[in-house]
Amino acid sequence: MTMTSEDVVAVLGPADKMPVAEVIATGATQPELAEAFAWANNDEALLGEGRHLPTGRVAVLVDLLRADEEEED
Repeated sequence: MTMTSEDVVAVLGPADKMPVAEVIATGATQPELAEAFAWANNDEALLGEGRHLPTGRVAVLVDLLRADEEEED
């Protein structure tokens, strides 16, 4: 099921329309977005837990989220 902008905001908090549209365009699910958000914000802890690096849509989302953070800096 495709996410809505409300689904994206529920995970990321308030966001600009462009990043929301980019997230929705990936076809990812809300759980995939939540996982990507965790990786984008605390990858060292997840690696420390022994998790494998993200792949597929989760990896794409991580890249989108990190690119958005870099633009804000």
